[in-house]
Amino acid sequence: MMRLVRNLFPVVGLIVPLAIIVFLISHFTSPSVQRVATEALIRLVFAVGLYIFVGNSGIVSFGHMAFAAIAAYATAWQTCCQMLKPITMSGLPAILRDNTFPLLPAAFTSIVLAGSVAFVSGLILMRLSGLGASISTLALMFILNVVYSNWDSVTMGTSTIVGLPVYVTIWVALGCATCAIAIAYLYQTSRWGLMLRATREDEVAAAASGISLYWSRLFAFTLSGFVVGLSGVLFAHFTGTVSIGTFFLNQTFLIVAMLVIGGMQSLAGAVLGVGVISVVIDVFRRAEAGFEIGQLQLALPPGSQELILAVIMLLILMFRKGGIMGGRELSLRWPARPNDVHGCVSVNSGETQEKVTEPIDRPSSARA
Repeated sequence: MMRLVRNLFPVVGLIVPLAIIVFLISHFTSPSVQRVATEALIRLVFAVGLYIFVGNSGIVSFGHMAFAAIAAYATAWQTCCQMLKPITMSGLPAILRDNTFPLLPAAFTSIVLAGSVAFVSGLILMRLSGLGASISTLALMFILNVVYSNWDSVTMGTSTIVGLPVYVTIWVALGCATCAIAIAYLYQTSRWGLMLRATREDEVAAAASGISLYWSRLFAFTLSGFVVGLSGVLFAHFTGTVSIGTFFLNQTFLIVAMLVIGGMQSLAGAVLGVGVISVVIDVFRRAEAGFEIGQLQLALPPGSQELILAVIMLLILMFRKGGIMGGRELSLRWPARPNDVHGCVSVNSGETQEKVTEPIDRPSSARA
């Protein structure tokens, strides 16, 4: 029982505090704060999905925002207002253009589409390593952005698709964040996760041990595509709109910054990084809008939140390269039992038991 509690604590220790925070926010704060918290939970789903690949492989991906965009547009095509689609997106297949689908099947098929694209693109990209793999994922995002920005008859180009049903509340976002955390934890403790982390630490030694760098990375890349696709669906049905400009460099580098600051090599670091940066962004966003101190009106210059975020990243990279968590997960440490004393020998004699404490490495003269 104790072993089960110890094994589950890294994920339970993340989910329970999140649930408590969401409960307090939903009952004791304003709708604006609840909206900020919901957006942070959606970013948490994305960050955890990105961690599944980046944290375990050691390869930084700048292209996962493409999978979120694919899922967001896919759910928009299925759930958008049926009267608008023939006018604004006339190039859609007839089955999508002339019909509106239920929310859950639309979300499921959108996530599957994002994961499938991750698998197909990973068949090529995962043959690369290091900086080459990172740049290739960035190229993937640029390709998708150019295609979607110019595919007017299907994506409305750079215009915004409106009319999506809004059903993502703070509790829906919490449920999805919980699922994402559980998936990431189950993966990193699985055989595939252990193999991928072995390739992260030493590619040559892992290959010599019979581990396939290509297939282990492809599996993680595909799984992360599914989870990131979930975040795209959540964002589309949180705002009720989809625009290709939303899924580009700004959000990409923000999520990467969250991973770097929290700790890229641990699930707890991914969760903590999202929380810390979300609070910083909201505080400085409000400060830029202006605040009062007595009769004095103050406001920070526009762009202050980006500057502060950059400073925090620089400090983390300079003084704690492993992030706030330093690559560690949450864990329980049980106190040592009385019998677990180094150098103690238990001697049983009839009904009594006495402990004789002896040095482990005594000189031969002392033993004599």
